[in-house]
Amino acid sequence: MIVSRNWLADYLPLLRNEGSVSIEELTERLTMSGLNLEEYREIEGDIAIDLEVTSNRPDCLGHIGVAREIAALYATTYETPQVELSESAERCAEQISVEVEAPELCQEYHARVIRGVRIGPSPRWLRDRLNVVGINSVNNVVDVTNYVMLETGQPLHAFDLDRLQGSGIRVRRARPGETITAIDQRQYQLSPDMCVIADAAGAAAVAGVMGGQETEISGSTVNVLVEAAAFAPLAVRSTARSLKLHSPSSYRFERRVDRTQLDWVSRRCCQLICQVAGGTVQAGSVAGGEPEPREPLLVSLGYQQVTRLLGITIAPRRIQDILQSLGLKLLKHDAETALFAPPGWRQDLRRECDLIEEVARINGYQNIPDNVPLPMMATGRTVRERVLDGIRGHLTSQGFYEAITLSFVSEAHRSLFQPRGERPDVSVSHTSRSHENRLRQSLIPSLLQSRRQNERHGTADAELFEVAKVYLSAGQNQAEHTAEPTMAGIVSSRTFLSLKGIVESLVHQLAPHAVMTAEPGEAREFQAGRNAVLLLNGTPFGWLGELDRTVTDSMDLAEAATVAEFDVHALESVYEPNRRFRTLPRYPPVSRDLNFVLAESVSWAKLSNAVKQQAGDILQGVSFGGQYQGPQIAAEHKSYVVTCRFQAADRTLTAEEVEEAVQRIVSGCQTGLAARLR
Repeated sequence: MIVSRNWLADYLPLLRNEGSVSIEELTERLTMSGLNLEEYREIEGDIAIDLEVTSNRPDCLGHIGVAREIAALYATTYETPQVELSESAERCAEQISVEVEAPELCQEYHARVIRGVRIGPSPRWLRDRLNVVGINSVNNVVDVTNYVMLETGQPLHAFDLDRLQGSGIRVRRARPGETITAIDQRQYQLSPDMCVIADAAGAAAVAGVMGGQETEISGSTVNVLVEAAAFAPLAVRSTARSLKLHSPSSYRFERRVDRTQLDWVSRRCCQLICQVAGGTVQAGSVAGGEPEPREPLLVSLGYQQVTRLLGITIAPRRIQDILQSLGLKLLKHDAETALFAPPGWRQDLRRECDLIEEVARINGYQNIPDNVPLPMMATGRTVRERVLDGIRGHLTSQGFYEAITLSFVSEAHRSLFQPRGERPDVSVSHTSRSHENRLRQSLIPSLLQSRRQNERHGTADAELFEVAKVYLSAGQNQAEHTAEPTMAGIVSSRTFLSLKGIVESLVHQLAPHAVMTAEPGEAREFQAGRNAVLLLNGTPFGWLGELDRTVTDSMDLAEAATVAEFDVHALESVYEPNRRFRTLPRYPPVSRDLNFVLAESVSWAKLSNAVKQQAGDILQGVSFGGQYQGPQIAAEHKSYVVTCRFQAADRTLTAEEVEEAVQRIVSGCQTGLAARLR
């Protein structure tokens, strides 16, 4: 926001005396209060001051708002222009009508009519003011609308009344396929989610963004309709981005305007148009939409809270003066608290801490000493932090490098890896990356892209992992871990079993008593027979497998890849922060190898579970001893070698105890799995 020093002096007696406040001091005070100085430069006897205005301060997108800030900083007064309109006997409402058909896109719309204007060059003072802030002069009427916008922060628009078809203004959604030629002489395709100002013939302006060429002010204009409105910020932002048509008006509407000032701003604009272009204002105005609620938001402030949060004591009277200088109304107060009503131009002041921030800002951050001890409280690490640290620590110890990739992917990459099956995409219509506007539903495509980039730079077989969110739905009425779950993804050159072992050891490190199992998966992205669905205590947890060559070829990868992806929330639910250790057993273990012949359909998991169920308490572990298929085994059968380890904590096991447990295992496997000892 560029402001003019001479223009500010119109509202600030403080600046009318040369040398009263230096430009260096003024800009330093503004910077310290939150309006950061970009630069200032001298222009034809004036000084243009370029200030950075944060998105929560639209009140400072006009000279009056900046003047109000300066007045508060210097504990002085500021003046707003007096508006006195000389209106004709003819009423505006008898000439035009306003109908707001889309109140969700336009909360309030004011229209006034001026008849008999003379279009021509603006007077020198008006051209000079606009020139200092970087606005080109167009003609006297258009220049006034720009001037009032830069004065108040409220955008306005002037229509050539005689070129509007019919006598009514309709604020509505654009119709499918509707177009408009804007004042930049370019044609734009509109969509029903956009708000337009329309006459009987069609769209005359894109609401909050830009007017139409057909109804713009020209040298032949005699009668003018002046618009002052409040459009929905998100709708204006979406329209401007979709059309790639940004303007000073859309910039302000996106940040919200002060509805309580609409009528005053409309009258101020008409006053100046009559001053520079002549004409007569018709009596009154025509308004549409819903009036601004009259019940103000009330915010309570405790004086002790100011001391607690800032670490310094500020007198209650000083607190009241600061907030009142910013436009807040003091409704009531006592020795401990005060009740304030923020003005319409400060819609960001909604909580007690907001008011305390204003007090600190105007009182001066430099007045808060940096050596005052502040109360501190020790905090513990959350479960999420501990689990994420465990994941990162374990995977880096296994030789993986952490990657950080973008959440946006192209449609081709989004659909490349969908182990959850086909799902509706979550996309953003308007981004700077027009082809990569899908929010990813898996981390694997992004990691594969990183692996490809590594290959192109000479780093083959990059071992990568990432922990980040994926986006499965827009999230309405859904828990975060359902709509936007945090996942851990791994891309590796290792074998299926090696990567499975790494994930198993990670689970064991974080939750020793949790059981991770793998079941055959059928996802099309994996090689047949080389992929699995991971379960954690019987609940789906993730997936793992060797990618099919069609996937790696589509990513232009030179080498094969094995991937895994699992849900971090599932790990959090079983995480064991506290560990209990027991003494090492004093008595020796006894091992037995059992060689079972089973049907091909029986998995190792089924066999090991059957062994554990039958063995009893003395079984301490079951491990895989080997697999065999060959001439000595019947067709569609295989043999598994099961190594069973038996041990007791209080005695040395006898041969009879071990043999009894082995017989139970053999009998149970024969009955439940149709297995036989080889």
